[in-house]
Amino acid sequence: MDRNTLLAFFLIALVLLLTPKYMEIFSPQKTLAENELTDLASENQADSLSTFSNKPSSRSEPKTFLVLDKNDYEQTLTEIETNLYTAQISSYNGGSIQSFLLKDFLNPDSLQVNTIAQNKRNNLKVDIQDLNGDQIALDGNWVLISEPSRLNPDSNNLLKYSLEIFPNKKIVKSLSFFPDSYAIHIEFDFSEIKDMIYRDIRFSWNGGLATTEKDSVDDKTYFKTVVYQGKELEEFKVKENQRESKKLIGSTDWGAIRTKYFVSALIPNTPESIRFVELVGEYKNQEEYSLSFVFDYFQETSFTLYLGPLEYEKVKALDVELDEIMDFGWSFIRPISKAVLFSLKRMHDYIPNYGVVLIVFSILVKVLVFPLTKKSYQSTSAMQEIQPEVNRLREKYKNNPQKLNQATMQLYKTKGVNPLGGCLPMLLQMPLLLALFQVFRTTIELRNEPFIWWIKDLSSPDVIVNLPFTIPLYGSHIAFLPILMALSTYAQQKMMSGSIQQPQQKMMQNFMMVFFFLIFNNFPSGLNLYYTLFNILTIAQQKLLPSRPKT
Repeated sequence: MDRNTLLAFFLIALVLLLTPKYMEIFSPQKTLAENELTDLASENQADSLSTFSNKPSSRSEPKTFLVLDKNDYEQTLTEIETNLYTAQISSYNGGSIQSFLLKDFLNPDSLQVNTIAQNKRNNLKVDIQDLNGDQIALDGNWVLISEPSRLNPDSNNLLKYSLEIFPNKKIVKSLSFFPDSYAIHIEFDFSEIKDMIYRDIRFSWNGGLATTEKDSVDDKTYFKTVVYQGKELEEFKVKENQRESKKLIGSTDWGAIRTKYFVSALIPNTPESIRFVELVGEYKNQEEYSLSFVFDYFQETSFTLYLGPLEYEKVKALDVELDEIMDFGWSFIRPISKAVLFSLKRMHDYIPNYGVVLIVFSILVKVLVFPLTKKSYQSTSAMQEIQPEVNRLREKYKNNPQKLNQATMQLYKTKGVNPLGGCLPMLLQMPLLLALFQVFRTTIELRNEPFIWWIKDLSSPDVIVNLPFTIPLYGSHIAFLPILMALSTYAQQKMMSGSIQQPQQKMMQNFMMVFFFLIFNNFPSGLNLYYTLFNILTIAQQKLLPSRPKT
């Protein structure tokens, strides 16, 4: 293999090495010290939840539980079921979400994913001040004043809460749930007290989101808060053992807290009414984020909460450009990544196994890039054929570099060989390779999708051996597909380099084989399946193609 081709392989490997945003390894386990630091209101809430008594009810009736709390009002827990999730809503904070179970997504323990972290249920909180600037306590139990007589998963459902702030003066908060959407519409009514409070209202999502993946370290590399203002993303991620905050002033389209596959996004219906957004992140044993919107109540602002998976179609349907939060790569790669995702999903409509989808897709991509790989292979073969003549020129003009360059370029021209012909076609494929890398590594469609035999999840490594220790960037396991991928890469390089090899070439091939295995060992099995099959198809192509174009 010539030096230019080796350089291209190295550049591809280098990009794949630097693209993953691996962070420091930390323990996901919750400690006693962390529990003791939990917000007092959340602790009281957790205590009260453990004491409620379940009222007998039919499946279609509202499941409401009365709980005695330290506040003046009784706490109510209402179960809302839609076609997509089952949620438990508390009267605490005037409708805070205590659990949110997604029907279509399972944890590694085969239980439904709950996006609400344990003891982190102090969400959808409202804060106001009186005219003197003193805080008015709203984090108790509100009164449930309206609910459907019969809850139906196939229809819209409305919960309405009120809290008396001043004598005979109250505020009202409403939550609307929809059967086939993860969006929840939230409205406020401050009309009775608007002359008695300071006009700035703070509305917050506290507690972040729960980690949902078996590989919690990989999951938490994606933990962050994102705000979308003026068509630009502002990302916020707290450093280890730090507590940081950030304030963003002005009109805001949305703010979101995300994990690898799930998101909690607050979307104001009138972005221009938002005075500022405040982000708070704290990293002790794990990351935790809070997101607050401060708005003017004279604008009659309402919000939409999207709490669910990062599925492109559902996120895009909100029509607020929330899909910008998804990891599709750099701007010039994003269209390609979206096209790849669209193709995979449409193929899955006809092929039920995503592993088979990836095999078919790799064949189609190979056909698509066939002209480029054909040109690359033939250019490399041509360079190998004239290599003895190049070596003779180097020996002849070893003391005259200028003459050597002239003679070498004349040789290339005479033989009709382009020295960059083997490298450029590979570089032209880089955007596609990077797009495939982004999609296979982060798309929720491959999450928990099995292929065959030992490959139970295409979004995680196909582990065959677990190690008793962890190697940074490598992991604590040995996966099988990266071994096949590395061997196929070695075979491909050996074929392209010809039968006569310099010692440096052999050393580089061995290095690249080990290097690729170490890097890909921690990648998702779906990604490794694609690259392995792509290498095998490339080897078959090199066997069948003539080494030089027909003249």
